[in-house]
Amino acid sequence: MTSPLIAALRDPAAVRSWSVPQWERLIRQARSADLLSRLAHLLAETAIPPGPRRHLVAAQVTAGAQAEAVQREVAHVARALASTGVDVILLKGAAYLLAGLPVSRGRVFNDVDILVPREALPRVEAALMLHGWAGSHHHPHDQRYYREWMHELPPLRHLARESVLDVHHAIAPLTGRFRPDSAKLIAAARALEGQPRLKVLAPVDMVLHAAAHLFLNEELTHGLRDLADLDALLRDFAREASFWSALEERAHELDLSLPLQYALRYCARLLATPVPEQYLKDSIPVWKRGLLDALYLRALQPHHPDASDRFTPLARALLYLRGHWLRLPPHLLLYHLTVKALRKRPEEPLTQGR
Repeated sequence: MTSPLIAALRDPAAVRSWSVPQWERLIRQARSADLLSRLAHLLAETAIPPGPRRHLVAAQVTAGAQAEAVQREVAHVARALASTGVDVILLKGAAYLLAGLPVSRGRVFNDVDILVPREALPRVEAALMLHGWAGSHHHPHDQRYYREWMHELPPLRHLARESVLDVHHAIAPLTGRFRPDSAKLIAAARALEGQPRLKVLAPVDMVLHAAAHLFLNEELTHGLRDLADLDALLRDFAREASFWSALEERAHELDLSLPLQYALRYCARLLATPVPEQYLKDSIPVWKRGLLDALYLRALQPHHPDASDRFTPLARALLYLRGHWLRLPPHLLLYHLTVKALRKRPEEPLTQGR
């Protein structure tokens, strides 16, 4: 099952001979996956019919405006936290953009994510609140969920700009099955040129964070976009001869070998990412690999009805449960789901995806 969007991401030149119905499906799927502006970037040198081109140009304009907004928001965050003396490590989309990485071209943004040491959270949160950010998810259970079990504060929204900021102290939940050492990530982070207090993760850590975010998460609404991020990061960083061995070694050091195996497997399977054969050999049993393929090869399709079959909703539901299982031990998971089920109006998250 290959959707038009995945086919276009794998081989942009293939769209030259497509019919109008194929273009219509491609545009629908790319918009639903938040990949329309990235597709526009990939097809920049391709002859495109006038109708689809209008959609692609509009998506590029929107993505450009979002990129400018994110740059301004990062500047606001940096100014707000300057007095704390804490180095701010940008994550995910904001990091790709400020570091000038190819993955940022045509990327859309939902929020800004930063990583700070856990011991610095009180003064970081206080400084942000003094500069106009306000907390969310005020129910006592939600506060406990975020502050005691998860790897981030409840999302913060700026009262004037309405921008959303996620403040992380780790890249995986404290109660999860995988607990990479944040101190090692912070120690290896690299300062942005001319901005010593603003940093991004080291290249191998950037890939591992993207893999952990996608394959340890319960929400796959933007799964294909996240996989496309991984594909772009791997293609970019692999220009360094030592990258693959360094990535494998770092994954072992941070206990993220399994998410990395999944990332490499599905990047290669779905997006034809050129991963060296020796790094595609994994330790996953054959029966489990077959089950995971049945789930992920469906769930990582565009989140659109015409990219689904009758088993896709089940696949996404099972991976949703898997994500929760990886985040919380059984007793906390049972308690959490019970509380959520009994609440009449649970608070909705401020953002979906990144």
